[in-house]
Amino acid sequence: MITATRQKVLFFALTLFLGGVAMSASASFQGFSMGGPEGKNGNCLGCHGVSGKVGGKFYIDPAKYRHTDHARIGCPSCHDDAVAAGHPAVRKASVKSDCVVCHDDVGAEYARSDHGGKAPCSGCHNPHQAKSPSEISGHDINRMCGGCHDHYGIMASHAKWLPQAELHIEMLPCITCHTGSKNYVINLYIINRQGIPRMGKFEPAGYDELKRVAGGKDILSLIDTNGDNYISLEELRNFNRTQAGRGLHLQGMMTPEKVTHSFQILDNRRDCTFCHASGPGAMQTSYIAIPQEDGTFRKVAVEKGSVLVALSSTPDFYMTGKTRNAAFNKIGLAIILGGMVMPVGHGFFRYLSRNIRNRKENRHE
Repeated sequence: MITATRQKVLFFALTLFLGGVAMSASASFQGFSMGGPEGKNGNCLGCHGVSGKVGGKFYIDPAKYRHTDHARIGCPSCHDDAVAAGHPAVRKASVKSDCVVCHDDVGAEYARSDHGGKAPCSGCHNPHQAKSPSEISGHDINRMCGGCHDHYGIMASHAKWLPQAELHIEMLPCITCHTGSKNYVINLYIINRQGIPRMGKFEPAGYDELKRVAGGKDILSLIDTNGDNYISLEELRNFNRTQAGRGLHLQGMMTPEKVTHSFQILDNRRDCTFCHASGPGAMQTSYIAIPQEDGTFRKVAVEKGSVLVALSSTPDFYMTGKTRNAAFNKIGLAIILGGMVMPVGHGFFRYLSRNIRNRKENRHE
């Protein structure tokens, strides 16, 4: 006969066993388990993270997905219908949750913009490679815009009013002119010019390339020589001097400090001084953008105001009043003053001699 105490022990053990089986089944079914993002997505990525197991559009690059906020909340948060349908046994196609369920404020802003209703969120954003604005380069932003907007059509429409339209469009993210922001910052990217024409299409040097240049060390060490995670004016200049032989240099892109989805045409962007003006505090905040292995960019602060001072050694960025040569300024001033000597001197001497001319004229009368 089983005593009351033994009954309680057996009941407790059976409860733990059945609970463990249920949790294991649930974790296997939903892709959830105890732990961080890897646990929440591990079962899903067991198939979808291996290119040989799933078709092209169903493959998810684990390295590019793992760092995203979507990975942190887990696959079932968006693909709950696939879980409910018993995927993968049923093989039912998953219907993604609407982005505005979580991003309602962005969705409302986007709906009011010129793009609203013309393209879905996935037209620009890959939800399995979602990056924050600080993690993406200006070149990547323009590549997204180019998915719908024809390159030559953009050039033709901007060339009607914008001098050197192609150069401007290569040097600015589209959102700098087509979204609003209170302040703007300068992001500096490492560009490799070797084998590329001077006025060619520049793109940031990749992670693998710069890792080789750095000898396997942190890429930032190419610029941040003292390792304090802060870029001084002197370090900026040293990089340009020491890396010039490898074809590496820094290219600046002016980017909104706060990225919005209020795509629009802003008339004040046609005023050259919007970009080409020196001195404002908003233009003095700058960062070095270092590529990471997962396809993102790490932003590291640069000494405030240093970009405006170091432009002579930072090619491909220009602000009126700062990209100047002091010697040429003096020569230009001398030419202007020299040109004024004759007319001013002539007028001055005519003024001094006016009485003499008047007496001569009176005698002739």
